[in-house]
Amino acid sequence: MVGLKEELLKSIWHAFTALDLDRSGKVSKSQLKVLSHNLCTVLNVPHDPVALEEHFRDDDEGPVSNQGYMPYLNKFILEKVQGNFDKVEFNRMCWTLCAKKNLSKSPLLISDEDAFKVWVIFNFLSEDKYPLIIVPEEGYMLKKGHKRKNWMERWFVLKPNIISYYVSEDLKDKKGDIILDGNCCVEALPDKDGKKCLFLIKCLDKSFEISASDKKKKQEWIQAIQTTVNLLRAGSPPPHKEARQKRKELRQKLLAEHEELERQMKELQTANENKQKELETVRKQLEAAAARAAEEEKKRLQTQVELQDRFSLELEREKMVRQKMEEQVAQKSSELEQYLQRVRELEEMYKQLQGALEDEKQARQDEETVRKLQARLLEEESAKRAELEKWHLQQQQTIQMTEAEKQELENQRMIKEQALQVAMQQLKQLELERKEALERYEEVKKKLETAANNTKSWKDKVAHHEGLIRLIEPGSKNPHLITNWGPAAFTEAELEQRQKSWKGKKATSE
Repeated sequence: MVGLKEELLKSIWHAFTALDLDRSGKVSKSQLKVLSHNLCTVLNVPHDPVALEEHFRDDDEGPVSNQGYMPYLNKFILEKVQGNFDKVEFNRMCWTLCAKKNLSKSPLLISDEDAFKVWVIFNFLSEDKYPLIIVPEEGYMLKKGHKRKNWMERWFVLKPNIISYYVSEDLKDKKGDIILDGNCCVEALPDKDGKKCLFLIKCLDKSFEISASDKKKKQEWIQAIQTTVNLLRAGSPPPHKEARQKRKELRQKLLAEHEELERQMKELQTANENKQKELETVRKQLEAAAARAAEEEKKRLQTQVELQDRFSLELEREKMVRQKMEEQVAQKSSELEQYLQRVRELEEMYKQLQGALEDEKQARQDEETVRKLQARLLEEESAKRAELEKWHLQQQQTIQMTEAEKQELENQRMIKEQALQVAMQQLKQLELERKEALERYEEVKKKLETAANNTKSWKDKVAHHEGLIRLIEPGSKNPHLITNWGPAAFTEAELEQRQKSWKGKKATSE
């Protein structure tokens, strides 16, 4: 916060001195009111217009020096600054007040905005001590008179062995001197008579009571005077001479550094020119290389175009060959799909046939009880069963045949189907003859009819594809033959007649 206050005081000092048109070191209260109001506005500080009047109500109505304005500035403005303001706007307000005083030449070599920026940079790089703050050499303070004992504001100037005080900082009206030597001393005094920040300068013949604007200025003046007295006692040169010598050495050092910098800049400029020449040579070489590369690129592109045309023709031919192959593959795939479909159909029929055979097997198991009572029918049916078994074996062999043999098997199937139809007609006739013998076995007969109904739906399909399976039904009650399968369902005359009929059909089919 202290650093911010010091930075603000730099710009405020320029604004204050700009209002001092006659260079008397003092500014009228009306101008200070305007300055204070503008400072409060740009610094975002609440403004109290009565505070300035109350602060200077004990003084005369004349103008106020910067030393007298400092307590009011510190108490009512700077101590309330929080940092929430626009620094650029603050600097621009102070620059507006002091621009005419600082810019004596017209026209300027730079713009007004650039001049403002240079002024801000100057304030930023300037030392922390500047005329607004009391420096050990000069400043406004209050001095108590020896005769009237009143307090008057004077401009004090500290020199190597004397302190002079004037009416104002223009140094025109000198009021007196305070002679300093090794016997002098300075000491702080307590506040009294409404005056604060008091200190006393004791000399051989007189003592001077002085009031500073604040404790910091008081301490600075005491230290500066005590340092001057100590130097006089020790016989050392005054501080301003040492400072002048240091500034001279610093200027010589800066001049040497500047000359060295100029020499280095010349060397760098020479090296830069050499580098520019080398870069120009390299640029020409690069241009030549780029021209060669462009020619080679042109040739490469021409070769690439020729190869691309050749590859395009080969690609077209390859596409045509591939299209033909795809068509052939699609045709083969379609044929394979049809073949697999036929195989699946045959497998499905085979499964269905197996299911029908399972149902027939179950029916046979139920019929076994009836066969014991119908030995005559079993003898007659034994020959038929043997023939059916033979057809069944032929059917299994037919399923395993290749596609080339199917046409021949189809013809045989038609013949076998006709034979099966004849056998079925005979079975129907036998069923009519058997009805009288099956009255006691009505329940068993119903089961057989149920099994026959379950297999009847497959009868046409099986007969259509294979022509091998037919139902076994009871024969007539006439005398029957005994075969190795048990009692047959045919008489000897019927069997001979039917054997002749079957042999004739078989010969016809062959």
